[in-house]
Amino acid sequence: MRPVLRPLLTPFTDTLNGLDRCLDRGARGLLLAALGLLAGWWIYVPMHELLHAAACRATGGEVTRLEIDRIYGGALLARWLPFVVPASRYAGRLSGFETHGNDLIYLATDLGPFLLTLFPGVWALRRAAAARREILFGAALPFALAPFLSLGGDAYEIGSILVTRLPPWTAPATRSLLRGDDLGKQLGELANIPGAPWGGALLAVLLGALWAFGTYALAGAVARALGQLPLSRSMGEGAGG
Repeated sequence: MRPVLRPLLTPFTDTLNGLDRCLDRGARGLLLAALGLLAGWWIYVPMHELLHAAACRATGGEVTRLEIDRIYGGALLARWLPFVVPASRYAGRLSGFETHGNDLIYLATDLGPFLLTLFPGVWALRRAAAARREILFGAALPFALAPFLSLGGDAYEIGSILVTRLPPWTAPATRSLLRGDDLGKQLGELANIPGAPWGGALLAVLLGALWAFGTYALAGAVARALGQLPLSRSMGEGAGG
């Protein structure tokens, strides 16, 4: 693998080669990985949203409304956290927060949940695959691949914050058009506006994608430092003990 391509291919090779190892046990291994994925997703969703809120507060922002669907424990969390609402159009969403106009707080709010990708996400994915622990491999997938799962959400929003710091798109009206955590919604709004800032939207998508690959690469470096190498097809190579 050429060094320039490695950051782009490693997320896919880790996933596919890890799944390949799980399939050593045939359909049973696939079933266990699928069950692990369901369990991991159920755990990851509320953790992701709570880390948005925690990052916002930790950096000086305020949180007024955090939506978490009941299926992910929203009703239980609402008993303990007054800002949690057990209902959402999405699995979860931080819909009420205040950054006081500070984009560093805004970025920190978006970035908070991806600490779980840096650790234990990619490290756990590689370790579970190396040990052929199918359930743990499946459970680690949402944590490790979160940046890519967020390409139309948080990743786009991170890109849009950065783009609207650039001179062509700094006007308040343009910022309100480009910034958001739902790419589909933003594109729908832009489609109805003559002379919409499509260049800014496309650049935000690109920056979000670059951020996703960069985050996985950094998480891979953390995993490597802890002894878990990128996964390979060879049974004798890949993650360390």
